Amino acid sequence: MTKVLLTGGSGFIAAHCLEQLLAKNHTVVTTVRTDAKRQAILDAYPDAVAASRLDVHIVPDIAQLDAFNQVLQVPGLQAVLHTASPFHFHWSDPQTELIDPAVNGTTGILQAIHAHGKDVRRVVVTSSFAAILDETKFADPTHTFTEASWNPSTVENIHDSKPTAYRVSKTLAERAAWDFVDREKPAFDLVTVCPPLVFGPVVHHLATLENINTSNERIVTLLKGGWKDKIPDTGAVPLWVDVRDVARAHVVAMGKKELGGQRLFTTPGCMSHREIVDIVRRKFPEFKDRLPAESVQGGERPKDSEMFSYDVSKTDKLLGIEWIGLEKSIGDLVESLKGKGI
Repeated sequence: MTKVLLTGGSGFIAAHCLEQLLAKNHTVVTTVRTDAKRQAILDAYPDAVAASRLDVHIVPDIAQLDAFNQVLQVPGLQAVLHTASPFHFHWSDPQTELIDPAVNGTTGILQAIHAHGKDVRRVVVTSSFAAILDETKFADPTHTFTEASWNPSTVENIHDSKPTAYRVSKTLAERAAWDFVDREKPAFDLVTVCPPLVFGPVVHHLATLENINTSNERIVTLLKGGWKDKIPDTGAVPLWVDVRDVARAHVVAMGKKELGGQRLFTTPGCMSHREIVDIVRRKFPEFKDRLPAESVQGGERPKDSEMFSYDVSKTDKLLGIEWIGLEKSIGDLVESLKGKGI
């Protein structure tokens, strides 16, 4: 079994990585920002704590370049899953609140691994489809996005819009990771995981409606009646993936030797807001009065003639994952939210 450092252990994707790692009997050292989050994780896995297979360290500010120096001195670490990075639109200054934490967090942890993690041989970094896409090609059906595609936006574009600023942060952070490996030639190799919208259940010991992840916020809005009169546009990027599959991609990438040096573009395909409404209507009649009537318009996917193409066959072959479908993903998400104030 492997001793793993998992950053951002209370995050949406990381919490599922933690569950899967412990289920496979790996030993996990994870990081969180506060003592309250640390205690929530320790309380959720008492058997792993008692068996010395789980430890939680506090790293309050991942934007500091030395943030991970101390935790990387834990003896015996063999792999690192770096998931800690901001994904929200509740900020005022994109440079200091978004770009710096994403880039410095990635650069800082790679420097710390290089300096202190003498036994680490594989690093997996959570990136995003945001680092792959090109906003100017969204409506171009002749353009195909693959694992080799890169977002051409730069730091000069961060004030264009909040989504653009987020996309730039993910692009710069991932490029910084690949540049570091190319420049420093460390003892470890790198894999990046690039998911689009991430749906799926929240881990119960961490779940509150106040800190729900950005992709799942729309489902909370639906369940609270926010779509009753109009189903929102699905948007130009209807690709999605279940959080458990994203976590599985990280765990597989951690241990599968031939994945070294690869970017993984993880998606089973497209969804629409109308499909989500239909799933909730079929599976959860108790929400009927909060859902839009079947006559309410909107929420369709973009037409094939008005949308980019994509090819994830390389990732599918490398991972060998049978992707979770939208019905199960949304169904399990809604079940996990019931009793949380919905």
